[in-house]
Amino acid sequence: MGNEVSGVIPSEMLNAAATAPTEDSTLLMLFWFVFLLLSFFFYPMFGQRVQLMNVLRDIDRKLYRLKLMRDDVRQRTITAIKQAGSDLPDEELGRRLDTILDYFYIAPESMDPVGVVYKLEHILEIGENRFEDQVAALVKTDDVHRIKTLTNLVEVARAMNLIYRIVRHYYLLGRRTSNYFLAIQIQMQLPMILELAEAYRQASFAFYNGQPIGDGAGVLVAAKFAREINAVTVDESVKDTTVMLGEWEGRKVYIVRAKGPGGTVGRPGEAVKRVIEMEGKVDAVITIDAALKLEGEESGKIAEGAGVAIGGPGVDKFKIETIAREKNVTLYAIAIFQSIAEAITPMRESISKATDQALEKVKEIVRKYVPEKGVVIVAGIGNTVGIGY
Repeated sequence: MGNEVSGVIPSEMLNAAATAPTEDSTLLMLFWFVFLLLSFFFYPMFGQRVQLMNVLRDIDRKLYRLKLMRDDVRQRTITAIKQAGSDLPDEELGRRLDTILDYFYIAPESMDPVGVVYKLEHILEIGENRFEDQVAALVKTDDVHRIKTLTNLVEVARAMNLIYRIVRHYYLLGRRTSNYFLAIQIQMQLPMILELAEAYRQASFAFYNGQPIGDGAGVLVAAKFAREINAVTVDESVKDTTVMLGEWEGRKVYIVRAKGPGGTVGRPGEAVKRVIEMEGKVDAVITIDAALKLEGEESGKIAEGAGVAIGGPGVDKFKIETIAREKNVTLYAIAIFQSIAEAITPMRESISKATDQALEKVKEIVRKYVPEKGVVIVAGIGNTVGIGY
């Protein structure tokens, strides 16, 4: 009692207070050691499986979004075909459309590269003609431009269907094989894939309504130049392509572009080749086309370069480069920068305004590098949907 009254703590209590934390710390360290040891052995078995389940769940949600976008574009395509005069029952129309959506091209054998470009051209011509005939068989209209635009709309639906099938393939393969690394790769790419799919979905509205798209910027430049110099059509022998002739500041100007307002890119390479062969001497060929901008760059920026500004499989580009080398023709290129989404969706105001700047750049090149009484070919490259004469 005396010790307690005087405030002195017994030695037994001091020893207990000193040893209790030490024992608790030892037990805690032992627990974590056992936990880490078990994790080392069992994480590959269970931990990665949990991560795989989370990744697959995320892919599954985004794959469902892709499916909704694909079905939306497919339904819009069916509606457009009906409006064009199809008398097929809904079930039959859907079945025949699905058959067209599975249409494919097989690239020519390139083991021996000699002549591979013309083999590719032959296959593309057969495929394009057959694809267009299948679309035309669904409708009751003789409007060629309407059929061209419908063909573009079906191509958009075909691209959406292909994107969905590929993503679904890797999702199901990763789930069936429990391959975490395969699943994580498709998960990392899905944001960009969804962005591309959304661009295609927006593109379907443009082709459904017959509106100009960003890819038609080069064609629009050519059309504006043709109207300004009162150019007249002199040749339409190349499929879906027109050649116009006019005069500007004492120079002979040929304007090559795809026919509009139907959705087509024409065959500008063959048309330019024929003009050069007919004229014998051409001072310059100027190609204007949309180009893919880098992130952070301004849409509608204009740039000048050398070469042939034509995308796609490369057949038209090859023809112009070959004949230009043979005839010693200077090649100038003008690019109108835009994103992939802007290229295939209704033309933005910034792109439309940029075509005026591009036209001034064309005039500057002609004035500076083509002598008076010289000959120049101006080729507007791109899809002509919604762009007439």
